[in-house]
Amino acid sequence: MIEIPATPFAFRFDPRHTALVVIDMQRDFIERGGFGEALGNDVTRLAAIVPTVRRLLDRWRALGGMVLHTREAHRPDLADCPPAKRLRGNPPLRIGDVGPMGRLLVAGEPGNQILPELAPLDGELVVDKPGKGMFYATGLHQQLQEKGITHLIFTGVTTEVCVQTSMREANDRGYDCLVIEDATESYFPEFKAATLAMMTAQGAIVGWSATSGQLLQATQP
Repeated sequence: MIEIPATPFAFRFDPRHTALVVIDMQRDFIERGGFGEALGNDVTRLAAIVPTVRRLLDRWRALGGMVLHTREAHRPDLADCPPAKRLRGNPPLRIGDVGPMGRLLVAGEPGNQILPELAPLDGELVVDKPGKGMFYATGLHQQLQEKGITHLIFTGVTTEVCVQTSMREANDRGYDCLVIEDATESYFPEFKAATLAMMTAQGAIVGWSATSGQLLQATQP
């Protein structure tokens, strides 16, 4: 059992029953010309966490722990993308439209792929999710239960949307959850700060938070 300092109090986990979760580190959200930029966002904020996520991936792989990657991805016919999601707002390009990296947020397109620096290894679980949360319409809970996973460590983007939604879904299903503060990011720094505060308030009502340094220190060989 490993214990690390965390907010609001120490987080204890067994790596054999813990998965490192990498949420939506996709070209469409992090590179120029993708869906994130189409919404008017500065994608460089998200790109800044890539080296940190990579360090955590390297350490977790060395420990032999389970790694889970997610992608926000829709079928080419968009049958799993409700109009309420696709038509909201007034962006120059919408989900399914053709951008510089192919059709936005469509499975199989170049922009929908995970960044090469963080690419999944053979045997790592990759979940394509049509919603913000990683449990909706994916069958993920059953897969984690079958592997004996009880704890989840979250990284990825964006903090207040897909990361938070997935962590809240996980909390409702009984998982103990930790989010790594400097391995998650938002296009809006104030949204990230508010999300971390909300999730760790009231005695870790949704979960815990810690830094990558704290996790790396606690998991040294």
